[in-house]
Amino acid sequence: MYRDETKVIHIGDRVIGGGNPILIQSMTNTPTQDVNKTVEQILALEAEGCEIIRCTVPDMDAAKAIPEIKKQIHIPLVADIHFNYLMALAAIENGADKIRINPGNIGGQEKLKEVVKAAKERNIPIRVGVNSGSLETELVDKYNGVTADGIVESALDKVHMIEDAGYDNIVISIKSSDVRMCVKAHELIAGKTVYPLHVGITEAGTVMRGNIKSSVGLGIILNEGIGDTIRVSLTGDPVLEVRSAKEILKCLGLRTGGVEVVSCPTCGRTKIDLIGLAEKVEDMVREVTKSKPLNIKVAVMGCVVNGPGEAKEADIGIAGGDGVGLLIKHGDIIKKIPEAELLDVLRTELENWEE
Repeated sequence: MYRDETKVIHIGDRVIGGGNPILIQSMTNTPTQDVNKTVEQILALEAEGCEIIRCTVPDMDAAKAIPEIKKQIHIPLVADIHFNYLMALAAIENGADKIRINPGNIGGQEKLKEVVKAAKERNIPIRVGVNSGSLETELVDKYNGVTADGIVESALDKVHMIEDAGYDNIVISIKSSDVRMCVKAHELIAGKTVYPLHVGITEAGTVMRGNIKSSVGLGIILNEGIGDTIRVSLTGDPVLEVRSAKEILKCLGLRTGGVEVVSCPTCGRTKIDLIGLAEKVEDMVREVTKSKPLNIKVAVMGCVVNGPGEAKEADIGIAGGDGVGLLIKHGDIIKKIPEAELLDVLRTELENWEE
């Protein structure tokens, strides 16, 4: 099903599926049992725009930390479980808003039924997670390798296991580090299930490579109307995952609002440190908008010759020259400014902006 038609699922106080807004997820990389570190990271992710957070629950200490963590955060918490059904039961008992399991490795159907029963009693969703790297041997043999068809069959088998245990409060996640395989798998499964899909390119890599792979893969999948929540998986600070996810959604018109910063590529006419200036503007905008929500486009141009024309579609912009710069509003030059004052002038304008 496309996102407008998928089943509506409640995760804590958030709602996905059925055409509801696509929500951004990330995952902590702190020891979950370290409440202070975990809360600190989650709050930083919240500030960046994270809407659902996943925490690993490998042992009982991690499960018992969930209530204290939840007291101090403001977004739903998903417990990530591998292999041990007792950890799933403990996470549910301690208030997880959703659990992520692979029903095929949780300990057998009887133990799975116990987990499903506990989730059903509290009406919390179960996310069925299948990665290409964990595809069953029989499916690898059946399809002569790891394929999109095999990933989809594996995921649907796991869904049926939960349905057979009497539950349909389900979210599906199928991931691969192969972008084209991941895209094809999502195209296939969208026609075979009504459950909402959590979308991501797993093990995408370091910040640059991971952003490229995630932008290409998620861009295609989301643009086809598939996907109800997303995560950009990066080997880096989770805050960057959230930042990237927001930009992907904005580029596709799936999220509006906020400040869009556009900047020109450097060329031989550039007489200022445009790269450094653009990065400083990005940081400054994030700081300003923490206390003052804005919905505008900001342009950062490196040439006073073409800058005003290139910035005409922006609400406000600056263009640098040889020691001097321009402040531009809606394509009109407002005033000349010493280059060293460009950033401060722009900050003042944004802090006093009236929409």
